[in-house]
Amino acid sequence: MNVSLDAALAEAESRFVAANPLSLARHDAARSAMPGGNTRTVLHYSPFPLAWAKGAGATLTDLDGNLYTDFLGEYSAGLYGHSNPLIQAAMRKAIDDGTVLGGPNVYEAELAGLLKSRFPSLQQLRFCNSGTEANVFALMTAQALTGRKKIMVFDGGYHGGVLYFGHGGVPINLPLDWVLAPYNDVEGTLDLIRRHGADLAAILIEPMMGSGGCLPARRDFLGALRQAASELDIILIFDEVMTSRLSSGGLQAALGVTPDMTTLGKYLGGGASFGAFGGRADIMAHYDPEKPGSWPHAGTFNNNVISMAAGLTGLRDVYTPAAALELNNKGDRLRDGLNALAQQHAVGLSATGCGSFIGLHFTTEIVDRPMHHSEEEEARRGKLHKLMHLDFIAAGLFFARRGYMALSLAITDADIARFLAQTEEFIVSRRALIG
Repeated sequence: MNVSLDAALAEAESRFVAANPLSLARHDAARSAMPGGNTRTVLHYSPFPLAWAKGAGATLTDLDGNLYTDFLGEYSAGLYGHSNPLIQAAMRKAIDDGTVLGGPNVYEAELAGLLKSRFPSLQQLRFCNSGTEANVFALMTAQALTGRKKIMVFDGGYHGGVLYFGHGGVPINLPLDWVLAPYNDVEGTLDLIRRHGADLAAILIEPMMGSGGCLPARRDFLGALRQAASELDIILIFDEVMTSRLSSGGLQAALGVTPDMTTLGKYLGGGASFGAFGGRADIMAHYDPEKPGSWPHAGTFNNNVISMAAGLTGLRDVYTPAAALELNNKGDRLRDGLNALAQQHAVGLSATGCGSFIGLHFTTEIVDRPMHHSEEEEARRGKLHKLMHLDFIAAGLFFARRGYMALSLAITDADIARFLAQTEEFIVSRRALIG
C-alpha cells in the first residue's frame, strides 16, 4: 500500500532482502577485505548490491539464481552483451596465442586505423587502459602543449575516477586549476572563457553528459565552444568515452563539430579494459619516439592482446555503422515510449538522452543541464529512484539506481516492450507517490 514513500520503500527493501540471501552473504563477507565490500563505488546501492554469477546475451543471473534483463549494459561498456560469440572467439585466440608479449602485436595498428577512419578528429591516437587514463593523458597533453594550467570542465560532469564534478566534486580529484562552467549555457560559458582564456589549456566536455543524467549538449553550445577554442588557441577535448557509440563516428560526427582531441574507452575494448586518446596530427606528433624531444607515454597494458583483439573484432565485425544506427534507433523508441507513458498518465517522470542512452528524472521540467534542488527535494527524488530500482529488480529488469540505462546489442524489441509495460505498472501503482 502506498501509505507513504517511506512505507513503500521499506516494503520494497524487505522484499529485496528476502529474495537475495546469497548476495547479502557475499556482501557481508566482502566487507572484511574491501571497505563497504566494494571496489567500484558506482556498483554499490542499498541495502546491498546484487552479485552476478554469470551473463549471457542481455540476461544476468545473480548468486541466488534470479534472472534479469540487463538495461544497464555495464554503464555503456557492455555494448556487445555478455557473450557475443565473435568477441569471445577473438579473446580465446588471443589467449591461446600467448599474453603479455612485451611488444607490438598483430591487432593494435588495425584497430587504430579503424578508429582513425571513423572519428573525424582522430588523425593519430594512442592506447591506454581506461577512459580515466585517456582523459588524464589528454589534459596533460594540453597543458604541455600550451604552457597553460587552467582546465575548463562543466558542472555535473564526470571524466573518470579522479575527474568528478558532480555535487561540488570529490576530495580525490586531481588538484588541477579547474574552471567550472555551466553546461548548455552559451553566454555563461563564453563569459568564463573570456575571463580565463589566456590561462586555459583545455576545455573538456562530454557532448552528451552521461553521469549527470544523459543530457545532450546543444549543437549551438558545442559550436560556440569550438569557435572560442580556435580563437584563443585552447585545446577542445571531447570525452567520447561513452558517446562514441552514438553514431559510427561518435557524436562529433553526428553533430558536425570536430574537437582538437578525443578520448575513448569502455565498450571499445570489446569487454576488456581499454582507453585511447588522440587528435590532430601535430599534437600527437609529440608522442613519436622517432622524433627528437618526444614526450614519453607509458602503460604496461596499453596494447594488451585481449583488449586489442576483442576491440578490433567488435568494431570491425559487430558494431558496424548499420548496427550503430539500429541500436540507437532502438534507444530512441524506448525513450519516446517512456515519455509518452508519463504524458499519458500525467506524472512527473521524464526520459532524457540520445540514442542508446537513457536517463530517468522525476520531474515534468525540461532537463538539459544538471539540476540542483533543496535538500528535501533531492531526498524525495532519491527515494523515488530507489523505489523504482527495487520495483524493477523485483520484475526482473535491471538498470542503474540513478535511472541510467545503456542498451546493448543483445536487447530485443520484446525486451523494450516489457520495460515499457513495467513502467506503466510502476506509474499506475505508485502514482500517488510520484506526483
